[in-house]
Amino acid sequence: MITGVLIGAYQENDSGGLCALLPLSGRTLLEYQARCAAAAGASPIVVLVDQIPIALNEALERLQQEGISAAAVTDSNDAANRFGVGDRVLLIGDGIAPPADLLVSLIEEEEPAIVTVPDDEEHQQFERIDAASRWSGVALADAQTLGATAAMLGDWDLQSTLLRRMLQWGARLLPIEEGQAEPVLAVREEDLSALERQLIVASRGTRSDWASRYLLPLVEESATEALLKSTIAPQRLIEAALMLTILAALAFFEGWLWPALGLLIVTTPLDLIARRLANLRLKPLPARSRTPALLWPAAGLALLALGLWQAGHGGGWGAFYAAIACSAFAEAGRIERIIPEIPGEIWLFSRRNAIFATLPFAVFGAWTVAVVFLSLYAGASFFVVQFLNHSIRRS
Repeated sequence: MITGVLIGAYQENDSGGLCALLPLSGRTLLEYQARCAAAAGASPIVVLVDQIPIALNEALERLQQEGISAAAVTDSNDAANRFGVGDRVLLIGDGIAPPADLLVSLIEEEEPAIVTVPDDEEHQQFERIDAASRWSGVALADAQTLGATAAMLGDWDLQSTLLRRMLQWGARLLPIEEGQAEPVLAVREEDLSALERQLIVASRGTRSDWASRYLLPLVEESATEALLKSTIAPQRLIEAALMLTILAALAFFEGWLWPALGLLIVTTPLDLIARRLANLRLKPLPARSRTPALLWPAAGLALLALGLWQAGHGGGWGAFYAAIACSAFAEAGRIERIIPEIPGEIWLFSRRNAIFATLPFAVFGAWTVAVVFLSLYAGASFFVVQFLNHSIRRS
């Protein structure tokens, strides 16, 4: 059965605007709700409003540009007619910021269900169900019940009325488990500030090399927060990193060594920031995208260009051969790595580690020594990976 989504967006916040348009992660709460629903595989997405303000229309257009189709309707019957007779409907209450994992688990339910939170002081703003529980703002209904409720609604609130009918017809209550992330009910910006910080922290990926773990966190954090409010697509950052790497290779070839190294340093956090932005927007980078995979050979091209320049300017052909050896060892180590997590992995050769390892040699003008060092670094990393692979096969 198809699971669609009905999002309420008609309640006003403390400043007189819609709760659905409160800012969250550089966008609006409505966009976060729609992304959570889309990430859970739910479609169609229907937004029920009293009126469609310009800001809400702009939010829907941004979702459309990201490939998420959401339609706004101003009539309850129109909302119900957007779903087929046998469809299931995921309800997201007005002003509710649900955890994406909660929606995924709820969609797996076979029967109508209502997610609840305790009836205590902490949850006083949530709608009461009974003496022990309140509605979390998330539920799973069926289109037939939705249609029947809309037909007899009158001036009543659709979601609250639908909730009551679901309770009368025996919908299952699903209490939030201890330790499980709860939906957030927002009526002012401050209600979402803690959630936004949690989302930013949760977007941190595994920092698998010493450069990203010890040198780049501050830049990565600052840039991620700054770009959240922008319209920059994460994919564009990786494309920028690739272009800058290719420019660095051309600069090395022309002998502009410091500008080339500077360009490479600029590229080091860009893919990390791109992945975090994609995670925050609940739209991971395409798994089939070739651009991230091209960063590695582009960096190898820059290294070869440096080795070739040094070969013709005092370093001899040994510098070029060292660059070739480094590239070969690095690629062999990447191919041979069969262990998902290698002990001490952060110290092994990587694109970022190689770029920052070149910096101290560059300060003293020892560019040829830098290339030789990188070849030894890549070779040692390759043999470590090989040793660990053989250890696993023997065990």
